[in-house]
Amino acid sequence: MTVYFAAARTVTRSPVARALSRRTPGRAANDNGDTVGIQANDNVIHAALRHFAAHGMGAARQARSQAEAAFFAGDRQGYDWWLGICRALDKRIAGQLEAAVPDAEIA
Repeated sequence: MTVYFAAARTVTRSPVARALSRRTPGRAANDNGDTVGIQANDNVIHAALRHFAAHGMGAARQARSQAEAAFFAGDRQGYDWWLGICRALDKRIAGQLEAAVPDAEIA
């Protein structure tokens, strides 16, 4: 018995044609182009890298405690600085810090 192969007429229906077609690459998984909020500038990134070099994997938690200390000391500029470093190191921890700190203005 003879078997005949009839290829699909459209690329969308043919698994072979889809496998051989060139696909456009998707968006990179580590692309941070759509970050919400304040973008970290070069000074904050440089400071975050130095902070990470000094404190290792606990650098984000250390930056969070520095931000909390600045907040309760009434230092808004220091709080924003340490929050920026914490955000550059770990956005999840920075989000927890922002949620925990009241929105009241620092005196």
